[in-house]
Amino acid sequence: MTNMAHGLSRLDTFLRDCLGGHGTNAAPLPQTFGYLFHENPVTGNLTKKAIVDGFDALVETMRVDQVENGPADAGMTFFGQFIDHDITLDATSAIGQRIDPRSVRNVRTPNLDLDCVYGDGPEASPYLYSHDPEGFMLLGRPDSPYDLARNCHGRALIGDPRNDENIIVSQIQAAFVMLHNILMTMVTEGGAAKGDVHACAQMGVRRDVWHEVIPKDMAGFEEVRRFIRLHYQWLVLKDFLPSFVEQSVIDSVLAHDPFHDLGPIMPAEFSVAAYRFGHATVQAKYDLSDSKTGVDLFTMEGFGPRDADHDLEMARFFGAGAQKALPVGVKMAKTLFELPDSVVSKPLMWGDYEIPVKQAKKLALRNILRDRTAMHLVSGQQAAAHLGLDVIPAPEALQDHHIDKTPLWFYCLQEASTFGAGKLTGVGGRIVASVLIRAMKLDPESVLNLQGFQPWSGFGDHFSMASLMQFVEAHRDDVAHREDLYCH
Repeated sequence: MTNMAHGLSRLDTFLRDCLGGHGTNAAPLPQTFGYLFHENPVTGNLTKKAIVDGFDALVETMRVDQVENGPADAGMTFFGQFIDHDITLDATSAIGQRIDPRSVRNVRTPNLDLDCVYGDGPEASPYLYSHDPEGFMLLGRPDSPYDLARNCHGRALIGDPRNDENIIVSQIQAAFVMLHNILMTMVTEGGAAKGDVHACAQMGVRRDVWHEVIPKDMAGFEEVRRFIRLHYQWLVLKDFLPSFVEQSVIDSVLAHDPFHDLGPIMPAEFSVAAYRFGHATVQAKYDLSDSKTGVDLFTMEGFGPRDADHDLEMARFFGAGAQKALPVGVKMAKTLFELPDSVVSKPLMWGDYEIPVKQAKKLALRNILRDRTAMHLVSGQQAAAHLGLDVIPAPEALQDHHIDKTPLWFYCLQEASTFGAGKLTGVGGRIVASVLIRAMKLDPESVLNLQGFQPWSGFGDHFSMASLMQFVEAHRDDVAHREDLYCH
């Protein structure tokens, strides 16, 4: 990753090329990748060093030892990472962790379809599934039954390898695999749950699809998969988005997309700037369980077998008694200003200018450099003016360095601090809400296009990530053929 220009990930590089970064104005996939606004290259008479120093001065205003808790549960930061891995392919961690680029596959479909869990299904991704019993997913091993299934080298057998990059997102991934196996057990055994899953899964899908297209022996699997997808989409719309975006902005986007449904499905302004708000919500330490408290962020590394004593108590991450994420805003835990050598060990290069390792280790600075020097995003002021919103002037730290436009990533955080009470609003809120909502609008079978969908009563009276995790923890030991699903 650090050998790529400005710390670009593979998605960043792909987007840059699609957006005309190599002398062409024709993007090969304009309907999928592109700008919401327009390209905005760095111009002016300032030297590269002067620009980097100005951005660095801005970044240093963000560093804090203690930040107050925000409105969102701590687990929502990592659920956001999970969602990101479902709709994008970006080899840069959402919280600064190292990604092995050799493990990254082709660009993902920008749909909320849980292909990060299911891959391409049992036929095309058989390494994720049990052969006997059919329709179940591999999970765990005898000494760590809730760990992800792994090969002989310890690599996770999952639809997206990035979901093993830290032990929190890894266990959210595992929870969805467990959920699938729990529901497969209930469907196989019959009873009321089977009927509920069947009725929900068939909503909005032509009857001939189930009877003529889907093989009879795969019907149970496909019904469980769609049942989970619909509930996952509901969580994105009703639990995740309201945790980090002002509800009035969500309601406004649902009523009328501010980009008139004409923008790219996966805009650079979303993937490179607005959706990276999650960096500002990361805590420096987390309590994982009664026996694992105050665990440093960068000691929770993944990409290898997880011991059972690192199993999360999900109630510490979702629900009434959960730890909290930091508020979305212009303050960040100092841990993210000193990324470990395992994440960043080399300087960054901007053309012929070398950015020292000490600066390269600052995650916020890396975000801004990606935003401005690699992807050429519009400034926050330009985006706000385009949308007819109140414009926030550039911070003093930038003005003192003769920079009068704020990088879009920082501007989205600044809006949250100034107007959003710790949630995205303005430009940032509209971009994030628009992209996720549009992904559901464009899917004719999504929960947003179903009339009368209600979450399953089996998840409790108030469906949320908290109730889903409670359901999984309550039933995960009741899975049929459980030991047959282990990887030894």
